[in-house]
Amino acid sequence: MLLNKSSGKKIIDRVVLAEAHWQKMKGLMFEDPARFNYALVFCLKRESISNAAIHMLFVFFPIDVVYLNKDKKVVDIAKNVPPFSLGYVPKKPSKFFVELPVGKSKGIKFGNKLEW
Repeated sequence: MLLNKSSGKKIIDRVVLAEAHWQKMKGLMFEDPARFNYALVFCLKRESISNAAIHMLFVFFPIDVVYLNKDKKVVDIAKNVPPFSLGYVPKKPSKFFVELPVGKSKGIKFGNKLEW
């Protein structure tokens, strides 16, 4: 479960960790939009802006992306990122980022602490 510790509200029930290199490379590419009912969490080796950049090539639906620092506090939120867009780069260095179905980032604010 993905939880907003700052507000005490549940964001989404299911969390999938992109841990293996292949999972991180694939992300949501070719995912069936009807099956995307979970949070996909990426953990980076260190906080970074460039390493946390995403692309939406071969992702056939929009998503929300929440970027977190090493303390799992929200440092950026990208809402409704369109399919096949070439890239989004977070405004601040991120250690984690979470890809969510559109609308699931509603209620998440900068500085909120998330937990899974």
